[in-house]
Amino acid sequence: MDGSRELLRMVDVDFAYPGSRTKILTDINLHVDYTEFVGVVGPSGTGKSTLLRLMCGLLRPTNGKVYFKGEELKGPHPKISMMFQSPNLLPWLTVLENVKLPLLSRRDMSEEEKEELAMRFLDLVGLSGYASAYPRELSGGMQQRVALARALVVLPDLLLLDEPMSNLDPLTALALMRELEEMWFDSSLPPASVVMVSHNIDEVIQLADRVLVLKGRPATVVAEVRIDLERPRNRKDETFLKLVDEVMMLLS
Repeated sequence: MDGSRELLRMVDVDFAYPGSRTKILTDINLHVDYTEFVGVVGPSGTGKSTLLRLMCGLLRPTNGKVYFKGEELKGPHPKISMMFQSPNLLPWLTVLENVKLPLLSRRDMSEEEKEELAMRFLDLVGLSGYASAYPRELSGGMQQRVALARALVVLPDLLLLDEPMSNLDPLTALALMRELEEMWFDSSLPPASVVMVSHNIDEVIQLADRVLVLKGRPATVVAEVRIDLERPRNRKDETFLKLVDEVMMLLS
């Protein structure tokens, strides 16, 4: 693989929480390329969410290194954004104010520019008419769309998704998946690359170019499955179903 194509790389990464001798992750070696959608699957408790937090600099490896754009990642980076399983919206702020939150420290932008950018992404997720609403007035799917707009407003090169569909009903989850895929596929919009953790194998194969299988205690990447299917993907397609079975077998 051409190193110039790499956006993020993890080299010999181990992780244990401070004060604990029990490793959560061990010998993690992986890369994420530009314009790539990577899925991560694994049994519950294998450290999938921990892996994402290492990728965005919220946690530091016990051993090994994480590189972003060729430089060691030593903390949160403005071009890496993370969307969590729960929307985590501040209930006392409006939808627009929640989306603007990551821009508060931007001294190079005027308030008008911040609001314009936030409105752009609210419009992109179909919620421009709810800018003055409060989170409690929105459905779960709408709140998750606000969280997506907030993650995108910083114009990230890398978007990390921690089971973003798990609390949504199937139809809402499907709609959000389509929106994510369309945004990622549009080269004029952020992000350049996406890493998504999910327990839903169909969901991952629907979106990803590659699927990394995390397994063990401590966990490591035990397999990589390439998804060479044309988009949009058909979940009833025979090849799609075979890939689901392949990933399931690797997890069992």
